[in-house]
Amino acid sequence: MATTIYVYLLEEGVNVWRPVDAELVGPGVYRIVGTNAHPETEHWEFQTGELVRCEEKTLTDNRPHRCLVAVERVGESN
Repeated sequence: MATTIYVYLLEEGVNVWRPVDAELVGPGVYRIVGTNAHPETEHWEFQTGELVRCEEKTLTDNRPHRCLVAVERVGESN
């Protein structure tokens, strides 16, 4: 079952987070399963297939909301 996590976009000039699909593989650890539809212009901090540790954080777009944010790469990915 896919869960939405947020991955930081590099080289944007401002803080931008992309919602991506991920699968829970352990406590607080997710494998990114969503794919980047625009890899030539959108540079994700973490890539499809990588295992990442996520933390709940508040992000703000039109309104503040709590979500799972990828904060670091962990272990081996396939």
